[in-house]
Amino acid sequence: MTGGARRFGFRFDPVFRPALALVGVRPATAWVDVDAAELVIRFGPWRLRTARRNVVGVAPTGPYRWWRGIGARLSLADAGVTFASSTAAGLCLRFAEPVPALLPGGWLRHPGATVTVVDPDALARTLAARDGD
Repeated sequence: MTGGARRFGFRFDPVFRPALALVGVRPATAWVDVDAAELVIRFGPWRLRTARRNVVGVAPTGPYRWWRGIGARLSLADAGVTFASSTAAGLCLRFAEPVPALLPGGWLRHPGATVTVVDPDALARTLAARDGD
């Protein structure tokens, strides 16, 4: 990321931390970075990278049932990806052009991503802000 990037850490429910750590998802390896040019999501071994202009909508989501939300997941309803470490709340990001995240080689592309960052409202405001705001 270039200068001026803003980092949003994931919220970790204590009960899920050990299981997530087993697959490499820890606070040090789970975050969302936003700068003027791009959005980067890291969730342990998974990564999603797209141009910031590709984010065309955001919506608050949650709370979630743990069995439907914790971990890296694919929605069978719309092929969206979820990166979740908490059942409390998250933010769903919609993309103009679907992006790869779950499978290597870009074989599967996602029209949206849900993330359970500590402050979903701040991430929404950051993504809504125009450059220089």
